[in-house]
Amino acid sequence: MRTSRFFLATLKEAPSDAEVISHQLMVRAGMIKRLAGGIYTWMPLGLRVLRKVERIVREEMDRAGAIELSMPAVQPAELWQESGRWEKYGPELLRCKDRHQRDFVIGPTHEEVITDVVRKDVKSYRQLPLHFYQVQVKFRDEIRPRFGIMRGREFLMKDGYSFHSSFEDLQREYCNMFETYTRIFTRLGLKFRAVAADTGSIGGTGSHEFHVLADSGEDALAYCPDSDFAANVELAEALAPAVARPPAAETLLKVATPGRITCADVAEFLGLPLIRTVKVIAIVLNPEAAEAESPGQLAMILLRGDHNLNEVKAAKHLGEFRFAREDEIIAALGCQPGYLGPVAVGEVAIYVDRSVAVMGDFVCGANEAGYHLTGVNFGRDITAPTLVADFRNVVAGDPSPDGKGCLELCRGVEVGHIFQLRTKYAEALKCSFLDESGQSRIMEMGCYGIGVTRIVGAAIEQGHDQRGIRFPATIAPFEVCIVPMGYAKSETVKAAADALYAELGGAGIDVLLDDRNERPGVMFAEMELIGIPHRVVVGDRGLAEGKLEYKGRGDSESQMLPLAEIGPFLKARLCAAP
Repeated sequence: MRTSRFFLATLKEAPSDAEVISHQLMVRAGMIKRLAGGIYTWMPLGLRVLRKVERIVREEMDRAGAIELSMPAVQPAELWQESGRWEKYGPELLRCKDRHQRDFVIGPTHEEVITDVVRKDVKSYRQLPLHFYQVQVKFRDEIRPRFGIMRGREFLMKDGYSFHSSFEDLQREYCNMFETYTRIFTRLGLKFRAVAADTGSIGGTGSHEFHVLADSGEDALAYCPDSDFAANVELAEALAPAVARPPAAETLLKVATPGRITCADVAEFLGLPLIRTVKVIAIVLNPEAAEAESPGQLAMILLRGDHNLNEVKAAKHLGEFRFAREDEIIAALGCQPGYLGPVAVGEVAIYVDRSVAVMGDFVCGANEAGYHLTGVNFGRDITAPTLVADFRNVVAGDPSPDGKGCLELCRGVEVGHIFQLRTKYAEALKCSFLDESGQSRIMEMGCYGIGVTRIVGAAIEQGHDQRGIRFPATIAPFEVCIVPMGYAKSETVKAAADALYAELGGAGIDVLLDDRNERPGVMFAEMELIGIPHRVVVGDRGLAEGKLEYKGRGDSESQMLPLAEIGPFLKARLCAAP
């Protein structure tokens, strides 16, 4: 491709609403243009990257035995009502009506549609297993779309669905997809980690997320450097401390702590370590069933002062809950938030994190504004907890759940997720088959997603510097750029640049020849901004010595290479890329 026949629309400055680096650089590089909140036009440069990601995804899915199809983006409401998700999915589901006032949705996912396809055409165990996938635009009406394509409303996704006659066969395909996704992200040239994850609203019994590692990632990941353990912090278990609770050694005292409402402030005021304090989180259980002003549903979760609540874990132990409002707390305990404690709270249920259950002589709120209690102990001052369980996020240094070392934390951008759905959707939609004995059975299902557009943003979050994007060669818009000095003025430069362009193109290398009449600084800056991995400069001075200047996108210095060697040199470098 020649720049004179392409469309480049770079900007010197990023728009003020671009919060993350991928959004800033994609807009500056002219890869995307905003149409509406969370909705973008993919410009030619960005589309080249997107299509390269798609190609790798398709090749590996086909290699794994999956079959591609294409399902409608617009789906009838009846399917969603049949599965029960019409009411449960929430406002992210974009609902609409046709001219006959029939309800439809713009598909955020396709479990219902693919299950409907299979239940109509698959009747026997002899037709199973099946694995269908598509690469298609999805729409989720995010309440606050942000971060460019990283959390947009419209996005491109690879979603796959497998159907099985047994759970054992589902597990086989799940392992197949784990290996397939590993190959995909390896070929994409990304540093990534697969982690055990919560199934969330999609349902099922097991799942893994695939994260591109980046300091700006939204998700916190826990892993053990001494083993294979890795999990999303939402799922990572905080083991019970391997110590017994010490006997009470202090007298229960109420002490004045004016204006100190956080554990950190109280610990500093009392001259105690933060780990001696306990925080109380007031919640309302089963909030939909509870009356608006009913204090009977109010409960407490106790955490150590330096720990944070894991809402996913709490929901698994307690069911649906929400955080209590200030008026509900005052009505139940006669005290404003900031001074809450578990002593003498009557019928209020008390849920205790494992780390708190082994504490003695700790500090907590006195349920009176401006006061805290010291020397608090279970048994003597607090009745037996309603439940002791893992309610907190793990922290760096916690023992690994597999017993093989200590945990470390990193951040990642989720780009893939695989689920063992089991029979959740097949049962709701009556997707069954006849087994070997002629008995009707519900199919087992798996679900496998990759955020194709998200991969582009994640690659930029992981690979960039002060000059712009640093794409892996496998997904860069072009693998090599040729930058001639005075292309329109020097016949020697023009002939050499054209010859190299033809040689590289003939070898199947995706090359961009910058044949514009621009200053060298402008061309260099734009080629670095858009993330082309390899640059060759053609100039009269170098040609006089029979050499061309080469510089890799991540190199600090350029190097002069003989004209005859530049082609083999680039081919070798590109063949070595993931």
